[in-house]
Amino acid sequence: MDYVLNFDVIWRNLDRLAYGLEIDLYLAIVSIFMGSLIGLVTAFALLSKHRTYRVIANIYVTIIRNVPLLIIVLFVYFGLPDVGLTFGQFESFIFSLTIYAGAYLSQVFRGGILAIPKGVSEAGMALGMSNLQINVFVILPIMFKSVLPAMSNNYISLFKDASIAAVLAVPELTYQTRKINTDTFRVIEAWTAGCLIYVATCYLIALILRQFERRLAIPK
Repeated sequence: MDYVLNFDVIWRNLDRLAYGLEIDLYLAIVSIFMGSLIGLVTAFALLSKHRTYRVIANIYVTIIRNVPLLIIVLFVYFGLPDVGLTFGQFESFIFSLTIYAGAYLSQVFRGGILAIPKGVSEAGMALGMSNLQINVFVILPIMFKSVLPAMSNNYISLFKDASIAAVLAVPELTYQTRKINTDTFRVIEAWTAGCLIYVATCYLIALILRQFERRLAIPK
C-alpha cells in the first residue's frame, strides 16, 4: 500500500470547508423554518372537518413522502423551467427541501395533536374561546412540547439532507469536500474531514435541541 496520509491539505482548505458548512446550515435553517410552517398547516388540514382540505393535504403528503428528495430537487431545478418556473440553485433547493420537510413534519405535528385529550379543547370552548384561539393558545403549546424529541430527529436528518444541494453545484460542505478531493487527489483525507465535520455538527445540533427539550418538557 503506497498511499500515505497527509492532512496538511485539509488545514490549507479549512476555510472552504467552513464556508460549505455555513451554507449547509443556512439551507437547513431556512428550509426547516418554512417547512415547519407548512407542516403545521398541513397537520391541521389532515385533521380538518372539511373533506376538501383533508384530500388536498393527503395528496401532498403521500406524493412527497414517497418520492426521494433527490428526484424532487432535480425536478424543481431542471423540470419546472420547462413550464416557465425558473429558480436559482439556492432557491430551487430551499423550495425542494421546504416542501419535503413540510410533508414529514406534518405527520409529527398530526400525531402530537391527536395525542392531546379532547377535554383540553372542550375546556377552551367552555371558556368562550374560538377554534382559532384554542388552536393557537392551547393546542399548539401542548403539541410542541410533546413532539420535541421527534422534531429534533427530523431537524437533524433535514440538516444532513442539505448535502444533496451538491448535485446543483451549490458550494456547501459536500460540494467543497468533493472539490478538494478532485483538486488534490487526497481522497481519504478529504472525505474523512467532511465526515468528521458532519458528525461534530450533528452532535452539536443534537445537544442544543436536547437542552430545549429539557427546558420545555412537560412535567411528569
